[in-house]
Amino acid sequence: RLAVSFNDMAESLSKQITHLEEFGGLQRQFTSDVSHELRTPLTINRTLIEVALDDPEAPDSLRHLGTTLLTVNSRHERLIEGLLTLAGSHQLATKARVPVAELVRRAIGNLESDAERAQVVVTARLDEVYIEGDAVLWERLAHNVIDNAIRYNLAEGGRVWIDLFRVGDDMRLVVTNTGPVVADDIVPALFEPFRRAVAEDRVANSNRGAGLGLSIVRSVATAHGGTVHAVARPEGGLTVTVTLAAIQ
Repeated sequence: RLAVSFNDMAESLSKQITHLEEFGGLQRQFTSDVSHELRTPLTINRTLIEVALDDPEAPDSLRHLGTTLLTVNSRHERLIEGLLTLAGSHQLATKARVPVAELVRRAIGNLESDAERAQVVVTARLDEVYIEGDAVLWERLAHNVIDNAIRYNLAEGGRVWIDLFRVGDDMRLVVTNTGPVVADDIVPALFEPFRRAVAEDRVANSNRGAGLGLSIVRSVATAHGGTVHAVARPEGGLTVTVTLAAIQ
């Protein structure tokens, strides 16, 4: 009777897992489809607003409204791009030798102006490390984890430290930042879509992200067979560590 009960339980769990996997696939497909559908109207909105702002006779009230609408539209476009990446990063379409340090340096360069505006000093120590994977997705991972560290930082005098190195057969990317104190029980939820730490003294509150940054980081890391975890620093901020298998 015990064996029969155990087998029934195992079969039930198997069915639940199958249903969850099917639901996950449907959810990702739905996210991708909706995101694609929203891309076109957002692009049209941005074009119309930019054309209106280019009119030399446009009154100041229209320019103020147009600038506000562009900011909102830009936020929505970032959200759509994040959703598309999240939906498409669960499985790698291509695999190649990826120069991780090069991509991290590129991500730092792309975020240099954001860091300057936020008064955040970025320090990087990057060893030449290689992985097998998708370079485009991995660059998005690096961009998101660094962008998150810059964005959620101190209002003045913020710091971000980026370390890339090899430990045995693994590669580790460690991004640490100053910032508001984050409660330990909140940290795991930061990797869920649309979740943010509750804090008022953030960098660039008016230009917050869509709440998908670390969720995408986790999805891309998982697709590469790696892991990502974060630890709250007692003095404020986070240390986020991405670990993947390295290659020669």
